[in-house]
Amino acid sequence: MDERLQQAELDALWRYDDPIASAERFAIAAAEPDRAELVRAELETQRARALGLQGRFAEADGLLDSLEPALDTLAVRILLERGRLRNTEGRRSEAVPLFESALLAARRDDDVFLAVDAAHMLAIADPSRSEQWTEEGLAELANTTDPRTLRWGVALHNNRGWALFEAGRPREAIGSFEAALEAAERYGTLDQQFAARWSLARCLREVGRWQEAFDIQARLAAERPGESDVADELAALAEVEAHVRDTGVHDAQVHDAQVHDTGVRDAATEAAPTIEP
Repeated sequence: MDERLQQAELDALWRYDDPIASAERFAIAAAEPDRAELVRAELETQRARALGLQGRFAEADGLLDSLEPALDTLAVRILLERGRLRNTEGRRSEAVPLFESALLAARRDDDVFLAVDAAHMLAIADPSRSEQWTEEGLAELANTTDPRTLRWGVALHNNRGWALFEAGRPREAIGSFEAALEAAERYGTLDQQFAARWSLARCLREVGRWQEAFDIQARLAAERPGESDVADELAALAEVEAHVRDTGVHDAQVHDAQVHDTGVRDAATEAAPTIEP
């Protein structure tokens, strides 16, 4: 009987886009007979996370309270989920020390997976030090050969790419999006690969490399017809192509001329996909 929640089971139970169903699945799994107490408690931390994604913060905190006192892996998971609850609520100043404590505890326990999780959350909750936390997460990955743990590279590079993009540094962001795509292709899921390609194409459009962006988005549209994010980008790229055809500007001039700065562009930017771990 396993004395720790296995990542494969956790992955199978989570549906990040459906926290209501996820909470129900975790509750059912935790109630199964013959579960080790630690595994049951770890499952409950994930139910708390799913409750938080529904905005049921007090209920989620109460559930985490019921799991304490805790040690080792369970203690790290509780710190992580308390931090996520506060970050989701917009209470970043309270979330950051919880994530810092989780990072230290995971490192003390030599738990690379949860250490990278904590560093990745710090990069989100502590934007002024986002680059530092991303580098710390990537440094943790250097200590493992486990493909599932190395999948964290997708989220770390993707998040850094969007941080640079939103800071008005899209040319620098391209390298991060390319690294995210490389990690996705080596270790990620099909959904992560799709999102990583979309993000790279979005950034290529931002710097005027619209033809490359169009080629990527066209392949994504063929792969998954009806994806609204892809349709928005193709519409924006069609506007860029029309402008280039009408004015004769070259790719390098597209970004400087800001011909891509349209209402469609704004909608597509807001639709930037989140890459889950």
